[in-house]
Amino acid sequence: MHWIWNLGGLTWRELTRRVYAQILKDDVLGRAAQLSYYFLLALFPLMVFLMVVLGNLADTGTWMRVRVLEYLAHVVPPSAFTLILSTLDAISKGSGSGKLSLGLLGAIWAASAGMNAVIRGLNAAYGVKEARVWWRARMVAITLTLALSISSLFTLTLFLWGDRIGSFIAEWLGHAALFQTIWGWAQPVLVVAFLMATFSAIYRFAPNLEEQKWVATLPGAVLGVTIWLLASYGLRLYLVYFTNYNRTYGSVGAVIILMLWFYVTSLALLTGGEINSEIENAAAEQHEPGAKFFGERMPHEHAWRG
Repeated sequence: MHWIWNLGGLTWRELTRRVYAQILKDDVLGRAAQLSYYFLLALFPLMVFLMVVLGNLADTGTWMRVRVLEYLAHVVPPSAFTLILSTLDAISKGSGSGKLSLGLLGAIWAASAGMNAVIRGLNAAYGVKEARVWWRARMVAITLTLALSISSLFTLTLFLWGDRIGSFIAEWLGHAALFQTIWGWAQPVLVVAFLMATFSAIYRFAPNLEEQKWVATLPGAVLGVTIWLLASYGLRLYLVYFTNYNRTYGSVGAVIILMLWFYVTSLALLTGGEINSEIENAAAEQHEPGAKFFGERMPHEHAWRG
């Protein structure tokens, strides 16, 4: 599948033009707005769940809370982060013994609803209809949600205890100083790698496609994460140097900023799916083996265009 690495025979300019046209046709901007709403619904139940689980596992809830929020602060715009922090404080003070189970159920429900929106968006990107029965499509959404939640929890745990575990191993091997240097460089690389793996898993299992190869999801995963990182950084710069939403909109400004960041995230995720679709469609036009035309669920299937 060498066509994956040469963009299906397209130049960067041709790929950009095709992807832009499909973004408009598939109403990606509108779908991203819908998806950002589901992200907002899932955020706080998921954060409460993570705080309680990690706090219970380590029996150091305060330290764990600080470490989790430190990593979040590097990505989320400052005003949105302040909103998240104040909301978590309010939830923590008013929660009871059922916080863990309610947080888990709330996060799964909202996130799986958001994953359904992702499935619809990626089906539109590939031009395929949802042929799976409703319960199977829902199970795909819930399974993806649970799998991504578990992998996120594992990755977060690795970062929270990584220094201690790695230091113990390094001291045992006699290379403690070397580990500290390597780990400092490895952490951001692992974060980006995890994001790309997450995007790739969504592109692999969410759309209603047969014989979808992992390698075929890589261009959209790499470019989607790159778009997201650049857009998130650009949004932070814009909010810091060019505007002040809190001064203009008051307390609701933080909510607007958080929704805007979710919108950027959703747009990057769906755009990655459009990129994969256009590259594969271009490869199919060149009669490359294993490539699917727009509208095909598997190679050489009769295509439809809605």
